[in-house]
Amino acid sequence: MGPEDLIEAVRKRLGPAVEAATDSFGDPVLILRAEAVRPALAALREPPFDFAVLLDLTCVDFAATEGRFELVYHLYSLAGNVRLRLKASVPAADPAAASLAGLWKNAEWLEREVFDMFGVRFEGHPYLRRLLTYEGFEGHPLRKSYPWRLEQPRIPLKEGP
Repeated sequence: MGPEDLIEAVRKRLGPAVEAATDSFGDPVLILRAEAVRPALAALREPPFDFAVLLDLTCVDFAATEGRFELVYHLYSLAGNVRLRLKASVPAADPAAASLAGLWKNAEWLEREVFDMFGVRFEGHPYLRRLLTYEGFEGHPLRKSYPWRLEQPRIPLKEGP
């Protein structure tokens, strides 16, 4: 199945959840409505698509746009030997999306990384807290609005045994 055929089949299955579709370096790319991400990805996990692997979840900060943060999901189908990229924009005022933790186990870690670096909340996540920085860290370092000279509060040293 070529990228055009896959895009057409997915558009037929997901209906209005798909806002746009394109092709990037041979991989199909779908733009989804933010509120439809979880049901859409759950449907793509099932036959006939069988996207059983969540390769990656990341975020892009488009500081100048209204849909400031764009979540980017990379899926892989073992049965079809095909990759699929899905994108969804979340607003800067309340950056939140539904968690995929119940669909793919690795989504827990990937969502925690996006939460820590960009401040996007994942509703329904079982344990959403910082992953790469410490609990007292101020701000989200991969946001374009993050001040690069910001000094972080120091962590008190633990006393020996």
